[in-house]
Amino acid sequence: MSELHPMATASAATSDAVPPTRHGWRRYGGRLIGLVIFIILVLAVISGIRKSRKDAAAAIEPPVTPTVQTATARRGPIGFYVQALGTVTPLASVNLYSQVNGRVTAVYYHEGQMVHRGDALLDIDPRPYEAQLKEAQGTLQHDKGLLAQAEMDLTRYQEAANAQAIATQTFEDQKHVVEQYKGTVQNDTGQVEYAQVQLSYCHLASPIDGRVGLRLVDPGNTVFSGGSNPIVVVTQLVPISVVFNVAEDDLSQVRSEILHRAGLQVDAFDRTQLVKLATGRLLTLDNQIDTSTGTLRFRAQFDNKDLGLYPNQFVNARMLVKTLQDAILIPTSTVQRNGTQAYVYVLQGDTVKIHPIVELTTENDLAAVTGLNEGDVVPTTGFEKLQDGTKVKVQSAKGTPTAAVKQNTIGSAL
Repeated sequence: MSELHPMATASAATSDAVPPTRHGWRRYGGRLIGLVIFIILVLAVISGIRKSRKDAAAAIEPPVTPTVQTATARRGPIGFYVQALGTVTPLASVNLYSQVNGRVTAVYYHEGQMVHRGDALLDIDPRPYEAQLKEAQGTLQHDKGLLAQAEMDLTRYQEAANAQAIATQTFEDQKHVVEQYKGTVQNDTGQVEYAQVQLSYCHLASPIDGRVGLRLVDPGNTVFSGGSNPIVVVTQLVPISVVFNVAEDDLSQVRSEILHRAGLQVDAFDRTQLVKLATGRLLTLDNQIDTSTGTLRFRAQFDNKDLGLYPNQFVNARMLVKTLQDAILIPTSTVQRNGTQAYVYVLQGDTVKIHPIVELTTENDLAAVTGLNEGDVVPTTGFEKLQDGTKVKVQSAKGTPTAAVKQNTIGSAL
């Protein structure tokens, strides 16, 4: 390894100690200025972001406190009802068929006419059956004459037999001849009565009070005995009944009331359950449960003097089983449901809390519930904005929100 020259070493040391040239300062100064500018730009961007966030936060409106109307739970009586789907069913509906063959000679009713029992409906040509009746009556009269002659001969034979003027056998034979004629007369009497019945079928009268349907035959039509189509239909409308099916699960609640009370009240409502059509009384119930539906059929009777119920009409039947006394009552509009669970919001101070309840029954716009206390205040409006713990304002009677809790009674809320 060669040694460095002393002069070279001194030159190197001297070069390290020499300060940077003018070009070196320029190079380092430019980098420093660029770094300062970059830092300034970064700080400006950060400041702008912070300012934008503050402006956006300031632009967001504070949450609005919902305003609700309220009602106060109270105690009172309410009816306990069993509701079911029902069908209006007449107590009697008669299809009249022709029991004889013949031509219709007269029709006495108008379509849709209300008729009474015994009113004439139509006539069938009676002449063939009047002729048969006369023939049967003539045969009866002839055989009655033969019977009278045989009885007269029997009397003479008996006197002769007692005087031993004739053989006893002749007398006995005459007795049997009389019995034969008696049988013939009885048979003729039956023929006369049968002909009279056939003749009566030529005049059709209403068997019940009711309304006649649309005309099915006209004068001049020929009807036949044993036809499959009726010639007149009469339906009883006053009174009328409603048949409805009650679930067997409700029988335990209904049974005791049916046994101890006669004629439970039944209301009939229209399809929308808003209009009451009529009010009647429970008439009877079926003797067995339908296993396919698990229901028992009930029949209620209605006076129907205004003809508000029509046969085969669909109705909603509501039977009053009993009256619940001292029940907690709230408007039905306050009851909310989450699946199968019913609940209400209860006002506590200026917030609402969820309270589960059990709805016992409803009547009009009132509901009887358990799970609340008398005096509890429940909102009746604004449910779409309510949650558990939501702060609310209560609307006063004049419609202006107030911070104070001012409740309405159920009567005023309804």
